[in-house]
Amino acid sequence: MPIRPENRDRYPAGWPAISLSIRHGRAALRCECVGECGRGTHTGRCPNVNGGRAYGTGSRVVLTVAHLDHTPENCDPANLRAMCQGCHLHYDRDHHRHTAAATRRAAISAAGQLDLESLMPEQPAPALSLPQITVACPGCGATPGALCTSHGGTRPRRGDVHQARTAAYRAAQTA
Repeated sequence: MPIRPENRDRYPAGWPAISLSIRHGRAALRCECVGECGRGTHTGRCPNVNGGRAYGTGSRVVLTVAHLDHTPENCDPANLRAMCQGCHLHYDRDHHRHTAAATRRAAISAAGQLDLESLMPEQPAPALSLPQITVACPGCGATPGALCTSHGGTRPRRGDVHQARTAAYRAAQTA
């Protein structure tokens, strides 16, 4: 993945050599993802090879190096994984959502606009008082006691829960 100009200083001077040794040496030009990307499209190691055609899409594969902890300063080989661009983008999707939201908030602030969310007092979530909150949600993966989420996990459902959670709660009550 291209390094954004604002993050260049976070990578060590030897990053090109480190990346090359991971992609060419350890990975032998093949994606090392074994499912941690969460795509669910491959069992075992991803079959994509650098420069080849990606399974499923046919696009040209570009092998990248992912930081498993999303910290460019941490170049311990155990923290690095050679990944095709598809696996890398999927692996980083939650991290990208959070950084994009922070970038949007900064742009709003820089333009002199008020961030209304920061001005409003924190309101209790009505969903936390529902009895269904005591079971895990099969719909979004929320753990017992946690709010359900929507929009790919980026927005908490403060007023209600998924129908699947209600069904799971009812099943637990009858068991």
